[in-house]
Amino acid sequence: MSQSKQVVIFDTTLRDGEQSPGVSLNLHDKIEIGMQLARLGVDVIEAGFPIASPGDFEAVKAVAEKVKGPIIAGLARANKKDIDRAAEALRAAEHARIHTFIATSDIHMRHKLRMEPDQVLEAAVEAVRYAKTFTSDVEFSAEDAFRSDVAFLCRLFEQVIRAGAKTINIPDTVGYATPQEYGQFIRDIINGTPNINEAIVSVHCHNDLGLAVANSLAALEAGARQLECTVNGIGERAGNASLEELVMALYTRYSIYGLDTKINKSEIYRSSRLVSNLTGMAVQANKAIVGKNAFAHESGIHQDGVLKERSTYEIMNPKMIGIFENNIVLGKHSGRHAFRERLKELGYELSDEEMQKAFLRFKMLADRKREITDADLAVLVDDERREEPEAFVLDYLQVTSGTTLMPTATVRLVSGDGSTNKVISASAHGDGPVDAVYKAIDQATGTSVKLTHYAIAAITPGEDAQGEVSVRVERDGCIYTGRGVDTDIITASAKAYLNGINKSINDNPPSRKPDRAI
Repeated sequence: MSQSKQVVIFDTTLRDGEQSPGVSLNLHDKIEIGMQLARLGVDVIEAGFPIASPGDFEAVKAVAEKVKGPIIAGLARANKKDIDRAAEALRAAEHARIHTFIATSDIHMRHKLRMEPDQVLEAAVEAVRYAKTFTSDVEFSAEDAFRSDVAFLCRLFEQVIRAGAKTINIPDTVGYATPQEYGQFIRDIINGTPNINEAIVSVHCHNDLGLAVANSLAALEAGARQLECTVNGIGERAGNASLEELVMALYTRYSIYGLDTKINKSEIYRSSRLVSNLTGMAVQANKAIVGKNAFAHESGIHQDGVLKERSTYEIMNPKMIGIFENNIVLGKHSGRHAFRERLKELGYELSDEEMQKAFLRFKMLADRKREITDADLAVLVDDERREEPEAFVLDYLQVTSGTTLMPTATVRLVSGDGSTNKVISASAHGDGPVDAVYKAIDQATGTSVKLTHYAIAAITPGEDAQGEVSVRVERDGCIYTGRGVDTDIITASAKAYLNGINKSINDNPPSRKPDRAI
């Protein structure tokens, strides 16, 4: 097998990542993440599973049409119906890949597929051959490969490569492997498959034992050259191998691995924040690379060492992944030039119209907050650039509450297309101020959603910090994530809830969660 020094980064945030419990991305969310993944420099974006639902099909189709640069992949089971649907969704892609799969472990073949090994092999070969009639770029995955018989896998892979598969994926679907045995498993397959040098060996590791990144790196040492991963490591159950951890491990320990990626590392932090915002899945504080404590030092000994020489306790420079430090304080007296220059330093290139809108929002925020941090600016710009249509906009909010008062909220919303706006008001009581606001919004919008998750966090420290609220709401069996930011947490809560409702209204066809896994 050719020992290329280039590692292909296959990002499956939009497919496997969306399988995270409670996560459901709408069409606009997927396009936005897809565009950011292109800026990040991933080689392949797995945009979804087109056969799973009308919403998934439309999302893959939209990503294929709008996102240029990376290969756009669609997942398909090993049957013609799935492959036809994937090919249709990918028709407009600049570079398209059909990713077909079938289970190969005894337990899956016997209890799920109810097929004999020879039947599975025949289905896999036929699927690859059929997919090749639509695109030259076909990937084949053996679901639950790690718990499969090595001899059977080698025979299967030899046949699907002969049928035209250019990438062979060997997943640890249930996160059962340990690094030493997984590395040996990959070596055994490479050594046992005569034509393996005609394909790229890929791995897709789940994190059930917390070993997904370690197993992926062990696979690279054994000869794999494609890593399937997600931003922030999100995904089914305990998640997937984390893209940012893999990329920075290869960069930081280049002397060990000697392997490169095409990832634009300065986009890592922004990608992490975007995925966290749109999925509603907060990044844990001690998360490697992108957690808020990843470059924080509380110990006096550590602080002293870092101040004298950063490398004493930091093996990576936070600026490399897009975390910037600066001594310029922006506030209400700051001008347009300082604002524009700071955004450029943070990596934001805005059009004149976007800059004007962002600057006006900056001035409004500066009237309420003494100092504007980089985190504040990032949230401000990211929100401003979001173009999702809003069926309802919060115009006015008043809340009364106290130890002896019944919490009461009055909201005024604006609804319409801009030319025929309608003002709607409603009042409601609740168990608390947020509950009262949400009941008033329900009345005003006339919608029926169920709140399934509510979380609040401060974007920055301090009494005047902006509060960031994320919610999940359920409507007609679909989950939608809403997000709101404001210096007032009640207002932020109202914005987040409305954001979720607007997404549910805009979701046509509905993005129902499909049943899929590899």
